[in-house]
Formats: sequence, structure tokens, C-alpha cells
Amino acid sequence: MNWLDTILQGVLLGGLYALFAAGLSLVFGIMRLVNLAHGDLIVLAAFLILVLVTTLGLDPFVAALIAMPLMFAIGWGLQYFLLNRTLGKDILPPLLVTFGLSIVIQNGLLEGFSADSRRVFAGSLESASVNLGPVTAGILPLMTFFSAVAVIVCLNQLIYRTSVGRAFRATSDDPVTAGLMGIRPQRIFAMATGLAMVVVTIAALYLGTRANFDPTSGPARLIYAFEAVIIGGLGSLWGTLAGGIILGVAQTLGAAINPEWQILAGHLAFLAVLLFKPRGLFPRAVD
Repeated sequence: MNWLDTILQGVLLGGLYALFAAGLSLVFGIMRLVNLAHGDLIVLAAFLILVLVTTLGLDPFVAALIAMPLMFAIGWGLQYFLLNRTLGKDILPPLLVTFGLSIVIQNGLLEGFSADSRRVFAGSLESASVNLGPVTAGILPLMTFFSAVAVIVCLNQLIYRTSVGRAFRATSDDPVTAGLMGIRPQRIFAMATGLAMVVVTIAALYLGTRANFDPTSGPARLIYAFEAVIIGGLGSLWGTLAGGIILGVAQTLGAAINPEWQILAGHLAFLAVLLFKPRGLFPRAVD
């Protein structure tokens, strides 16, 4: 039963990694933009939730609901006024600009909140658990996993069942032709990044309530997000969930063997997938 519990905890941890990665996968699938500031934006959202909880005394989930439109606006503005200017055939400008943005966010958070680690307290929910047959799972990890599934279902429905999704797919395939059809690619890209920031806020909620975070936590979150996206296959949202689960299970199995191997085991699983499936398990661009 110990191994069964270890695998279950890995699957639930994979839900958190899938939330980290879903916004990154969405942005890459639509505009082929690799956002090196993605992890720092997760941490920024976590601090925003923390401020709302501590200053207004709000429940973390209510604070996240308030933070979502604010993060949408931040994402929309960043893409429309900054990142759209970097898009083109050369992939270097977006990398350089988002790397610089990462440094700006980290230093801004250090100025505002110092280097101390913080946490968003969720009360009794942190220790609540439920029996699932022979194993026990925490309520918060279960909520994280089901939130990841719900986010991916909603994003898929948006992309493949709505007019906005058709605009996303058309702009992703050919921005010039989409522009001739009356679609404004700059606005579509900005909306996609705004939606990604809504997903980032959900990820930040569970990051803040499940673990400590500080202004320099972003790069580690970015690595987990990248690994989940690449394991699952670039542009595949369901693949992102699978990638997160593989990464989470590998880490918990590694920790069960030796606590020092937790992070290493996840990286080894990532390398193993790249060795046998260089394009990931379920490669698929938004089409």
C-alpha cells in the first residue's frame, strides 16, 4: 500500500505541474511564444493573492477570483503592448524580452516583499483528507488535480467549440490570412495571454496554499512547466496533463527510494521521454 500511496501522491502532484504548464502550452500552441517569465508570473499571482488575503481578510479562493481579472489585464497588456512587438520568424527576441521580464518581476517582488518565503494559509483545508480505499489523499491535492482537469476541459471546449477558439486556431495557422478575414492577430494573441494568466492565477492559488514561495521561486516553476509541456508534446493540453502526472509520479517514486532523489528522478524521467519520443508523447499544435 505504501507504493500505491506514493503513486497516488505523484498523480496529485502532477495536477499542480499541469496547472503550471497549461498556460505555457496555450500560449505556445497559439503564437509559438516561449515565455521565460511564466514561472515568475505564477509567483506574482501568488503574491497578489497573498496581499488580498492578508490586507482584506479574504478567503484564498475568493482572493483568487478577484486576482483573475487583474492577472488577465496584466497578461493582455504585456502581450499587446510588449510581446507582440517581438513576434516574428526569429525566436530570439521573445526569449530575450521574456528573460528580461523575468528579472524585472523577481527584483520588483524582492523590493516589495523581501526575500522571505511566504505562504497563503487555507485553514483546516490544509490538513483535511479523505479515504480512498486503502490509501488516504489530502483534500487540497485532490482539488488541485480536479482543477487541472477542469481547466484543460474548459480550454479545449473554448478552442474547439467557440468562435474565439476558431479565431485562435485561424491566427495560429496563418496570421496574415486571418487578418484579411477581419481578425486582428494582435488582439487575439493578447486575449490568449490573458487567458493563460487566468490559468496562472489558479496555479498560483494552489502553489501558495500547498507550499512556501518567495520572489525567486519562479524559475523552478518554469522548469516543471517546461518539462510537463515537452513530455506531453508541444501544443497538446491533454498531453500537458499526462506530462505533469509523469513528472509528479517520477518525483514521488524517487523520493520514496531516497529523499535526495526527488527532483533528480523527475529530470531523469524527462530525459528518458526525450530519448525515446523527442517530440513528446502526444505532439499536437493548436489547429
